[in-house]
Amino acid sequence: MTSEEARRVLAEGDLLVSQADVVAAIARIADEMTAELKDSNPVLICCMNGGLVFAGQLLTRLVFPLQVDYVHATRYGHEINGVALDWKVRPQVDLRGRTVVLLDDILDEGVTLAAIAEYCTQQGAAKVMMAALVEKLHLRKVTPGMTADFTGIEVGDRFLFGYGLDYKGYWRNAPGIYALKGH
Repeated sequence: MTSEEARRVLAEGDLLVSQADVVAAIARIADEMTAELKDSNPVLICCMNGGLVFAGQLLTRLVFPLQVDYVHATRYGHEINGVALDWKVRPQVDLRGRTVVLLDDILDEGVTLAAIAEYCTQQGAAKVMMAALVEKLHLRKVTPGMTADFTGIEVGDRFLFGYGLDYKGYWRNAPGIYALKGH
């Protein structure tokens, strides 16, 4: 994709959630997480690359003891359709007996998050929770009724980009949540 093509994608995209509304959603998640986790010494794991923007803005709002790690497992690469899970980096912090919170940009079908959660459980995590900036509302979840423990924004079933979500590797930095034109 050329930079000109990428600019066209943003210009033609539908802004679904403004930057101000995303910031407010992250603040709300921080309040909810603080109320629930402030005394639990959790490990927060950023799911790369999509969770980077969300995690970065969330972490400074969580003023209680916690550890941070990251994982990089993907089904998409720079494509718009998922394939088999590709593990690039696994968590390095000892998860045994800990509450783990996975931080990701989106809960779509949940295949990647479910696999990462299962890995954390196998590593001895006492409890695994999920925090997603965006949750897509549809019935194709890997486990029927699957939801994140902390959700910022719920949207319809469209192809999204911005605030960590990408389109073919571009626009994770877009200042809001956009839907791809025609999708």
